[in-house]
Amino acid sequence: MTHRPADDPGALDELVDAVLVSSRELVAVSARSIAGVRGVTLPQYRMLVVLDRGSLNLSGLASELDVAPSTAMRMVDRLVVQGLVVREVHPEDRRQTWLVLTAAGRSTVNSVMERRRRDLRAVLARVSADERQSVLDGMTAFATAADSLWSSAPGP
Repeated sequence: MTHRPADDPGALDELVDAVLVSSRELVAVSARSIAGVRGVTLPQYRMLVVLDRGSLNLSGLASELDVAPSTAMRMVDRLVVQGLVVREVHPEDRRQTWLVLTAAGRSTVNSVMERRRRDLRAVLARVSADERQSVLDGMTAFATAADSLWSSAPGP
């Protein structure tokens, strides 16, 4: 593939195409890592990851996932039945119910992440040592740009 100079109008399109191809492969790695967990869908796993960062109430969780509270409630109900999430009364406000990962929920998140790390390590081992710094720099720049875009965007 020939690369265009950065100021070439088509360079951004070339970069978008490369990111789309890469993102397809990253999604495949994610899907493989979740496939090893019985009974947990990708949206449910996303919920577990959010709760792994800290307990939330239903509306906070729905907002974080950008879904309707009724959708979040159905997902939570399934995860509660599976023993991955529990509902707890907030210690400072008994009117609030917090959603908390159980030990099994935390173990699920950890096992998926370990599988994902293993698969990414295998992929990145195929990148030449000379190109690894470029991959690191590019992925870091992409993550920083995405974070600044999404964190500054108005909420839903």
